[in-house]
Parts: sequence; structure tokens; C-alpha cells
Amino acid sequence: MTKTVMVEARGVRKSFGSNEVLKGISLEVKQGEVMCLLGPSGSGKSTFLRCINHLETIDGGRIYVDGDLIGYRQVGDVLHEMHPSAIAKQRRGIGMVFQRFNLFPHLTAIQNVMEAPVGVSRKTKSEALQAAQSLLAKVGLADKAEHYPSQLSGGQQQRVAIARALAMEPSLMLFDEPTSALDPELVGDVLDVMRDLAKSGMTMIVVTHEIGFAREVADQVVFMDAGVVVEQGTPSQVLDNPQHPRTQAFLNSVL
Repeated sequence: MTKTVMVEARGVRKSFGSNEVLKGISLEVKQGEVMCLLGPSGSGKSTFLRCINHLETIDGGRIYVDGDLIGYRQVGDVLHEMHPSAIAKQRRGIGMVFQRFNLFPHLTAIQNVMEAPVGVSRKTKSEALQAAQSLLAKVGLADKAEHYPSQLSGGQQQRVAIARALAMEPSLMLFDEPTSALDPELVGDVLDVMRDLAKSGMTMIVVTHEIGFAREVADQVVFMDAGVVVEQGTPSQVLDNPQHPRTQAFLNSVL
């Protein structure tokens, strides 16, 4: 059985003023695959991730998620940006976890997880509560349901953020350096949750510096530098036998 393509980027370009950050990125992620994006700071990884759910507009190319053109309607050869409500509807199927946890400080862990299903998906409070309890258990935080973000460690906050993203039942999860703001001893718990998610068949695109995680979990590793894809392949191809001097230099510097 051939897997369907979940994310397809074709020639994606993005500039901020005169700075061209993405120079024609073309990538494909199949359903159930994990893609890890590696590269130095400023290589365009996070910008590309933000373009996938239209947190950034694109200046050229196309991005499709589950067959749908993201953020735009195409009329002839011309793209027209969609209405914000239509974009918000597309985003519901795409979970995103940021470097900073972005939890609502005035809500408890369980209220943070319930917020969107009740407010956006119009689930009943009891449905949302049941789902939220199950998701907090899944990320190992069943006992922290009534804690506020200020009472949780960074790693615990990030796991609540993952549960919150999963509460919308996304078909795709995007992770933007989810462990880079954490103390080293808290990283493992977050990566464990992501490993379990990958095993469950969730399609994931992960911007990360965690080479060990990429080696173990990724189906594809992509090395980006200066807005282009320099090298891509399986973890053993890219991480253990990199062909491009830029990839070799980067891996030497981080390993």
C-alpha cells in the first residue's frame, strides 16, 4: 500500500525585505513519516515550518497539506490569500509546538488543553475534559492537571503544550525546536513523548538540534543551510555518511 503524501512543498520562496530566507524549498513528507530538519541558525528551518501552517505568507511556490493548498486559493495561475477564517479552519488539522510554550498563564494545565476543543471545535465541556485527562496522562502529567504553568517546570509546560496541540486531533504535528529552551535534564521527558507520538503513526516535521533523536526517530533527515536544502535522506545517509562539505562541517560542530 502506498502511503499518501501529507505535506508537499514545491519551490517555496520567502523573503523578509531584501533577505531571501527560503530559496525554492521542495520537500515531501508521507503520512506517518517523521522528518527532522537540521541546520545552523538562520538557515530557514523555522521559517519553513511557519509557512506550512501559514503563520508566514510565502512569496513563491506552493505548500499542500493532505492535498489542500495552504493559505491560498488558486485562480488560473494566480494565488489569492484566503480569508482568515478559512485559514484558521485549515490550521485546525495542523498542531504546532513552539520553542516557548505559549501556555495561557491564568489557566490550569487541563484548562489549557480543553480551551481550543471547547472554543473552536465546539466540543462539550465533558467531552473536552475526558479527552484532556487522557492526553495529560499520555504525556505523563495526569497528576499535574490542576497546576498552573508557573507551578510546572519547563519540560512539563512543553508536554502540556504538546497535549494542547493534540487536543485538536491534528493529522500533522510541527515542532519548532521544542527542547531548545529547556534545561538539559528536562529534554529527555519531552523527547520521550515525541518518540511515542512517532510510534503511534503521527506525521511529524521537527526542527531540532537533537541529533540522537533524529537518528533514532526520523524517516527522513533534511539538512538546510542559507535557505536551501543541501542534503536529505535517511538518518544513516545524512548523519552517518554525509556527502556535502557543509553537512559534514555542521555535524562536526554539533557532535
